[in-house]
Amino acid sequence: MPVAMQSKLIISDTSCFITLSNIGELDLLRLLYKQIVTTPEVAEEFGESLPEWVEIIAVSDKAKQELLEMQVDKGEASAIALALESENSFLIIDDNKARKLAHNLRLDVTGTIGVIVAAKQKGIISRVKPVLQKIKETNFRISAELELQALLQANE
Repeated sequence: MPVAMQSKLIISDTSCFITLSNIGELDLLRLLYKQIVTTPEVAEEFGESLPEWVEIIAVSDKAKQELLEMQVDKGEASAIALALESENSFLIIDDNKARKLAHNLRLDVTGTIGVIVAAKQKGIISRVKPVLQKIKETNFRISAELELQALLQANE
């Protein structure tokens, strides 16, 4: 893995943990990024113990987090606030409103589907389509456009 990627702090919101856990693919995060960071709020929203390779870090600037909570939910706000505090972060967040907010704050963002495409590009999984099919069987919504983009990026 290139040094540049290792130096990024990978921060995940709840939805990625829940979605990958629901389809039995939570380990994709560890295989792809080695270490993931999240906040106590996200860990609480997840509702069960996160794997030991997920480090839980509290946001230092609670006032900033509270301001963000006026626009998005507590978990998303904490993940965005932690990303803002971290010099070189990469945020995994799915909620459309939270993604727009993170983009407006100039954060580097992807979503669960982006993680799956990256896993295929790195050779961790052989195909994206079966994983997307498992996700569609859960309550995670994937638009036809997003599914098509993911399959095109994965050359499927």
